[in-house]
Amino acid sequence: MHFAEVEEVKRAQGDFALDIDVRPNRAGDCFSHLGIAREIAAITGFKLKTESRNGGTRAKKRTKSSSPAKDFIQVEVKDKNACPRYSARVVNFIKVGPSPKWLRDRLSVCGLRPINNIVDIANYVMLETGQPLHAFDGGKMEGGKIIVRYAKYREKIVTLDEQRFDLDSDILVIADAEKPVAIAGIKGGKLPEIDKKTKTVIIESANFNSQIIRQGSKKLNLKTDASLRFEHGIDPNLTEPALDRAASLIQKVAGGKIARGLVDVYPKKVFPKIIRLNLDYVESLLGIKIPEKEIRDILESLDFKIKNRVPPQRDEGEEEAEVLFAHKKSKILDVGVPTRRLDVSLPEDLIEEVGRIYGYDKIEAVFPTSSLVPSKRNLDVFWKDVAKDILKEAGFTEVYNYSFFGEREAKSFGYKEGELIEVNNPLSQEQKNLRTSLIPNLLKNVEKNFKRTKEISIFELGKIFKNQKTEGEKNMLSGVLLGDMFFRAKGVIDSLLNKLGISDVWYDEYKPTPEDSKLSIWHPQKCAEIKTDGKEIGFLGEVSPRIINNFDIQGKVVLFDIDFEKLSELASEEHEYRPISRFPSAVRDIAVLVPRFIKVEEVLNKIYDSGGDLIRDVDLFDIYEGEELPQGKKNLAFHIIFQSKTGTLSSEEIDGIQNKIIKILELMPEWQVRK
Repeated sequence: MHFAEVEEVKRAQGDFALDIDVRPNRAGDCFSHLGIAREIAAITGFKLKTESRNGGTRAKKRTKSSSPAKDFIQVEVKDKNACPRYSARVVNFIKVGPSPKWLRDRLSVCGLRPINNIVDIANYVMLETGQPLHAFDGGKMEGGKIIVRYAKYREKIVTLDEQRFDLDSDILVIADAEKPVAIAGIKGGKLPEIDKKTKTVIIESANFNSQIIRQGSKKLNLKTDASLRFEHGIDPNLTEPALDRAASLIQKVAGGKIARGLVDVYPKKVFPKIIRLNLDYVESLLGIKIPEKEIRDILESLDFKIKNRVPPQRDEGEEEAEVLFAHKKSKILDVGVPTRRLDVSLPEDLIEEVGRIYGYDKIEAVFPTSSLVPSKRNLDVFWKDVAKDILKEAGFTEVYNYSFFGEREAKSFGYKEGELIEVNNPLSQEQKNLRTSLIPNLLKNVEKNFKRTKEISIFELGKIFKNQKTEGEKNMLSGVLLGDMFFRAKGVIDSLLNKLGISDVWYDEYKPTPEDSKLSIWHPQKCAEIKTDGKEIGFLGEVSPRIINNFDIQGKVVLFDIDFEKLSELASEEHEYRPISRFPSAVRDIAVLVPRFIKVEEVLNKIYDSGGDLIRDVDLFDIYEGEELPQGKKNLAFHIIFQSKTGTLSSEEIDGIQNKIIKILELMPEWQVRK
């Protein structure tokens, strides 16, 4: 616990109050004066006093009635999980009246309003021990019973402060034989309240499930000092000493006789935990050697019980901390943890207690003795992130779709029976099959957004699933652009591959075979294979009108579909350095009429061979096949970029190279340069 905020407040009576901010993990034992006093004693080294001239914290023996408490009240707990322990004492022949001045003053300083001697003592003991108490008028409890149960539907209760609440089955209540008399752990009811006519008082000291109290308090929007303590958890073994203390004070202040015995429902007793503490591990974790005697003194000052233990060998199931030092004859302490310390369950918790009381300021800061080794790079994740960033910089938006599609997509794309992997228990018919391509769901994205915007550039990087042993599942990268965007898509792919360190990229015209053309997703005249190092890595082209007609989309749709696993194998962080020429470049266009079966690659090779080193780049910017052209012909149009590394090219030099290219192209059968 750290005293993070301590505010000194001077009250009207001339006394002082320290407002201490207790961290939630220490609420179980430090939401009390006794808990704070125990902490201060441990920190300062002073001895903890448990008695004072006004009664103190230890209950003294008082005169008891010859009648047992069970003759006055019977307790029944319906849900042992909701109420792990319910204890009660009975005091007879009391006289209700104002509290003594010392008691009134102490409650006032702590912000509580004095009411009468019985209620004030219940509040006083709660502040002192941390255990909430409640006092019932024994003469007003119907049937002489206390029943801990959940409220019935629409059951009602009026609390001590005249608030009315409608209850339900989520609210835990204390009831007599007929009706609720209190909201368990939160607020007492009006009916059995203590008044001047009260002669027999039943003092409740119970332990409730913190989660149930928290939920009930939130549902009723009712916060009290009692609910605050129960919400954070309280030691069930605290109920009896708090009862003894309250009964002793009531007898002293209000007279009466304490009935013999305790009415106590405690089916599953909680015992102190034993934690093995390795002193070598203390030194290892804190980074400083603290003498054993000082460690013992610190733990004992916090009321931990200690026994020596020197194990000859490591026991099976021993704590990891102990295993770390098993090769040594380490000194090990068996430490008994008080049940009120709900925050201590591991050796590390004990070491933290030692460290904070010893003083963290006494531990010098040192550099780590071991080197920090960075984790091995996951190249799969790395290249995915790089590719996504490149496409986002190019103006694309990433989408995430389900890994399924339905019958509509299967029919639209012409999948045959057995080609798809069906899900055994699909969430819906739209998610019946595992996707074999990213494209169907991307087209659904376009369809859904088409009515809102005509500027759509999206991509997805994810797994597809093939019903084939050779392929199985693999990562694909697919993107869609709406409109006549073939060459923009080509430019984006060029940029992507270039930034991934992949060179020697070209586009080869793709013509599906007559058998496949009816099922192909690609436009029969506007599709290209993306190749590098002689290997096909993907496709770029317009979507076939046959496919588009199955979606509510108007206009052209261009897409690319790339095998990302091939891409990541070729990707490299090393880039070939080419010095930038100091001399200007010049661009000339050339259009070539060739037979339809001629590949773009063949024309590109001829142009590069003809121009030599003076050609910096050749870019295909148009492929045209129309009725105006001769039968079986197509027109390919290129940008040719000329640039020299040694000087500025003159118009005559460029014309000479251009004419040389034209002559070589026209030497090919059925090739014609259009002028």
